[in-house]
Amino acid sequence: MILNHLNLTVTDVPAAANFLETYFGLRRGEGTRASKSFTVLFDDNGMVLTLMKAAHGQEVRYPSTFHIGFAQESEERVNEINRRLKDDGFEVDPPQRSHAWTFYVHAPGGFMVEVMS
Repeated sequence: MILNHLNLTVTDVPAAANFLETYFGLRRGEGTRASKSFTVLFDDNGMVLTLMKAAHGQEVRYPSTFHIGFAQESEERVNEINRRLKDDGFEVDPPQRSHAWTFYVHAPGGFMVEVMS
């Protein structure tokens, strides 16, 4: 059995989609249209990530430990993504040795992303 679909409720669908496309290579499916309330993204293995806008006036509150993760092929790639995010104005701590070479970043839209190798 393969997990192949995840939906995230976010405060800003276009900003969240742009973030995931820019830094993690997710892409919109052919023929799918992005909107302010919903979009569909795919990774290289066919995983489907849908982003849905929270209902009007509703906050997005995930538990403090909730996150999605993007495994990288090397520690240098983790460092590169960290530098790129920092250069683009995101608040990120340097990677550190934990269960992996890793760091976390708050993504636009109200969820956390882990980058690790």
